[in-house]
Amino acid sequence: MIVVAFLLAAYLLGSTPTSFLLARYGKGIDLREWGSGNLGATNLYRAAGPVYAAVCMIVDVGKGFVPAWFFPDLDGTGLPQLALAYGIAAVLGHIFSIWVRFRGGKGVATGGGVFLALAPAAAGLAALAWVAVAAVVRIASVASLTAATLLPAFIWVTGHRFDFVFWASLPLVVLVWWTHRSNIRRLAAGREHRVSRGAGGPEPAADSESVRSTGEA
Repeated sequence: MIVVAFLLAAYLLGSTPTSFLLARYGKGIDLREWGSGNLGATNLYRAAGPVYAAVCMIVDVGKGFVPAWFFPDLDGTGLPQLALAYGIAAVLGHIFSIWVRFRGGKGVATGGGVFLALAPAAAGLAALAWVAVAAVVRIASVASLTAATLLPAFIWVTGHRFDFVFWASLPLVVLVWWTHRSNIRRLAAGREHRVSRGAGGPEPAADSESVRSTGEA
């Protein structure tokens, strides 16, 4: 029963709509009406700037790190597999937040926090890959898809060969590609947003699915 309680706590922690709250109480705006309309750190950057986006990213990483790192000791089991379960619950909360009608981010930052707890070297390499790709192409979705796709290889080369951490990274890649499906369509059409300040209105109705879908980080 205690494990179920911690799973619920991890989900609720992951559900905290960081970008929405920062935009609402820091800038007095509804992030759903800015840029792509998505609730992610990238769209928060467009609306509020780099400081707000950096705070959002740190908090979202923490939402995955805290359950994966601390909860297995607090629940009295100490099982590393439960660290992964708690992390997954947090990622699902981040993607499907109960507080904003089951909208949220795309799981990249919170998933990164989980693997920062389970495989810190691999998570660090994935973060460097994200930064490098984002600096070159200036498209957050391309950076996120690249970093997530490379994560299993980074986990492999840093020593987690065929253990539960490696196997858990594979469905994470699938999940990240699934949450970025609207971005992939925009990339194919040449209409994907670049990382820039001041994109001030929601996307046209023709791309309304992306506005309703989950966020960008």
